[in-house]
Amino acid sequence: MKPQFYRKVLRNGMTIIFEKRNLPIVSVAFAVRNGGINETLSEKGISHFIEHMLYKGTPSRDAKKIAEEIEKNGGDLNGFTDETITAYWCKMPSKHLKIALEVLSDMVKNPLFDEKELEKERKVIFEEIKMRKDNPHIHVLDSIQGELYTGTLGQNLIGTYDTMKSIDRKKIVEKFRQVYQPNNLILGIVGDADFNEIVEFAEKNFGNIKGKIPKLNFSKKNSSRIEKRKGIDQVNLVLAYHVPLSSEKKSYAAEVLGTLMAGGMSSRLFSEIREKRNLAYSVKGDSNINKLFAYNIIFVGTTKENMELVRKIILEEFRKVADGLTEKELNQVKEQLIGNYHIGMEDSQSQLINLLLYEIDGNANKFYEFEKNISEVKLKDVKEIAKIKKHSFLALVPE
Repeated sequence: MKPQFYRKVLRNGMTIIFEKRNLPIVSVAFAVRNGGINETLSEKGISHFIEHMLYKGTPSRDAKKIAEEIEKNGGDLNGFTDETITAYWCKMPSKHLKIALEVLSDMVKNPLFDEKELEKERKVIFEEIKMRKDNPHIHVLDSIQGELYTGTLGQNLIGTYDTMKSIDRKKIVEKFRQVYQPNNLILGIVGDADFNEIVEFAEKNFGNIKGKIPKLNFSKKNSSRIEKRKGIDQVNLVLAYHVPLSSEKKSYAAEVLGTLMAGGMSSRLFSEIREKRNLAYSVKGDSNINKLFAYNIIFVGTTKENMELVRKIILEEFRKVADGLTEKELNQVKEQLIGNYHIGMEDSQSQLINLLLYEIDGNANKFYEFEKNISEVKLKDVKEIAKIKKHSFLALVPE
């Protein structure tokens, strides 16, 4: 049964998306259609910096009060920055929906950007940069886009020490005013609520100022890099490849291929690299597919001696798929993806993020067509994408 879903674009351009549920829980988010892909190289990390600062206080709420109003009413508060979106969300008992709306809307409308808090938070982000770099797994996943793209998309989403040092309050306020306007905002809710009341709140609390999202250039590339580091014992490697953006059908075919190759313990590469050859503990895959860019990745943790063998095995398995994938195996992977899709809808907060990402890509309503679109994936399309002519490769190896 298709969920009760409602979508409305207000006169000021703000988009409201809502999925009705009967459990007494509600997940709420305000998201802006802006992220790392909209930054210049000199301001890389500013979207993430703004995300941090919106939790630091408004004229009517300091950071402690923002957290308390959500958490002391049984809620959970968080946010995230990605390439195409920045979002601020909470999950709480539905009887406190009004509190969630008031706190989150205050955050996205009225941040103080206090100078002292800004300098303190800059230090926090420096520590976050160190933390992500110190974790080999996270580091290679953060860095692989640099081997796939030039321009802003090739730079780390969190920014660098140099860019984070150069971003002052004036730059943050300018970027915020440019981007955080109603026509660029999405209000998303999943849970027990009334759509008309949500719309009424948004119309009453947001004006008609227009914002503009910067569009910046980047281009695809393929490159390989080996990075050496002292104090580690394992090679962390990522092999990544571009997938077609030419049509929606091919995007779903690319998702099928990614799951077939490294989507769980039954996947081809997990079976071949770990179960059959015992060359690794961790063998994982992921897809980053949207209307602006698309790629799949394979991550493996292995020994320095086996790095090139693992790379060869990965490419050989793709060749086998391109030559001999069967309808039976394709249908098994489709069933896996469709099952995962339904399981993923269980949690309201996960479902809210799903809907936000689909809305950023065009229309959240398309999320509910996932099962149909996966079912229609053709064998020939998956086999064609598996013919990897070029790929990018990044490995962090013991020195």
